[in-house]
Amino acid sequence: MTAAQTLDTSRGVLRLGTRKSLMATTQSRLVAERLTALTGRPVELVGITTFGDVTKAHLAQLGGTGVFVSALRDKLIDGEIDFAVHSLKDLPTAPEPRVVIAATPPRDDPRDALVGPATLAELPSGALVGTGSPRRVAQLRLLRPDLQYVPVRGNADTRVGKVASGELSAVVLAAAGLRRIGREAGISQLFECDEMLPAPGQGSLAVECRAGDAGLIELLSVLDDARTRAAVTAERVVLATLEAGCSAPVGAYAVHDGNILNLTAAVVAIDGTRSVRTSTAGDPSAAMELGRELATAMIAEGAGMLMGERTH
Repeated sequence: MTAAQTLDTSRGVLRLGTRKSLMATTQSRLVAERLTALTGRPVELVGITTFGDVTKAHLAQLGGTGVFVSALRDKLIDGEIDFAVHSLKDLPTAPEPRVVIAATPPRDDPRDALVGPATLAELPSGALVGTGSPRRVAQLRLLRPDLQYVPVRGNADTRVGKVASGELSAVVLAAAGLRRIGREAGISQLFECDEMLPAPGQGSLAVECRAGDAGLIELLSVLDDARTRAAVTAERVVLATLEAGCSAPVGAYAVHDGNILNLTAAVVAIDGTRSVRTSTAGDPSAAMELGRELATAMIAEGAGMLMGERTH
């Protein structure tokens, strides 16, 4: 992008690129309204169709991360939109030098949620539980190895509808997303993070813009929450150091306790029989180092072998 193309942040409507799903537009609208409230800048949503929206393949088969992101980034880099909002867990950990995460707003509920008529413990043996996430399948098998876990895709309403129709006994989705679209009434169980570690960055949003747009980066920084950024940075560095995407059964969660960042991560064999789970703690300013050291320790304990056994 040339200097002449750099956004003039003093006037004009900002164009916020978003996927067209109810979930994506809802969370993008929340960010837009917050930005306008804080800065006075009007924001318009620009709907964009991504590869993840149109493919019929299951996301784990596609490597998961990036399938909802690349089209938004292309529009951003080409200057057709000014910034984009992503679910942070969808962002690849590999750096893209042309864009920057300008803000990580305060994190919502990071937990996974079971949607159905009963809790996991109450489901009858052999019940069908839908999830497209190997991470969830692996950890669910630790809790209920006698259930059948089947891949499911589509937006949240489509997945929840499979329970209402009787096609599935339950589905597992992110609690934050269900709440954003007003579907929390269907939640029968919230999995605490000590029993099911969330995906790195789950419950968090990423506000991304062009790396050279200094004025816009500064404008968007009002949305940033330092505690959230430290936590998700540590989690994503674990994922990056393990060289894993969301096709690997990796969970990670960091939380502030006073001035300490507590980080826990796990790799679980896809059949749920073995796992490597490790924790560490340190200064939030050293989030990257904490994540790297924890992942290195996990590799020494055999985490790489468990990821290598995953099925597709």
